[in-house]
Amino acid sequence: MRTLIFGAKGQLGRDLLSVFSRAGEVRGHDLPEVDIVDEALAFRIAEDFGPELIINAAAYTNVEAAEDNLTDAFRVNETGARNLADIAARLGAPIVYYSTDFVFDGRRNTPYEPEDVATPLSVYGKSKLAGEQATRHSNTRHFVLRTAWLYGPGGNNFVEKILSLAAQHPKLRIVTDEIGSPTHTLDLAEATLALAKTKAYGVYHVANEGAVSRYDFARRILELARVDTPVEPCFGAEFPAKARRPAYGALSTARLTEACGHVMRPWDTALVDYMSRRTRVSS
Repeated sequence: MRTLIFGAKGQLGRDLLSVFSRAGEVRGHDLPEVDIVDEALAFRIAEDFGPELIINAAAYTNVEAAEDNLTDAFRVNETGARNLADIAARLGAPIVYYSTDFVFDGRRNTPYEPEDVATPLSVYGKSKLAGEQATRHSNTRHFVLRTAWLYGPGGNNFVEKILSLAAQHPKLRIVTDEIGSPTHTLDLAEATLALAKTKAYGVYHVANEGAVSRYDFARRILELARVDTPVEPCFGAEFPAKARRPAYGALSTARLTEACGHVMRPWDTALVDYMSRRTRVSS
């Protein structure tokens, strides 16, 4: 399988390059050499490589900044997504687009299914939903993969932020009223490959199994890192933010397993693996 990955320098992109290299030839591109909004350039690169699959792992992900930069968020997450989906269709290749639990409003207390109505609360969530729609409309051979709380080596993610904050402060206060499904980039990459080997196109939820609050997730991170910084629970209202976040964003992965047999491991197991990976990298 010849796979072309845009957004290859990000935390997910790096694991995608590694995982897909086992399945065939892989080429990766990212800023600054390629902006997915530049359709002509992206097409020349894709046409030259002749991919059998294009993966769009490029995204505008700054949730807070998106509230003040709507144009930039939609430029990347919608226009860029449409460009790559169009290019893949022109070349006869499927497209993979990554979306988010932020397309939901978080008003339920059971895991969201792919067919549930998406009603995003933030500019970021709205831009990613627009990207989903653009991808689906531009290429019938699409895999739209919604994920959540993504973390991987080299990323500016929640795990690394907690460890950094714990090294700088005598105690931490973390919200208990935001619940989701933390997802290791390696697991998302493996699931992507499993789906890509099928023709089961559609919308999927791909996250590590289970749900946890930000507070309990932070406590587990510090426990595994053997850091004894105290963590106190609090509510999100104590930390006013521009962007509204879903209070509950757990994702059901049943459709993924039905489509390709791939089972996502529990979030705690994945976190243990990640902590081991980051230790090996830093040593």
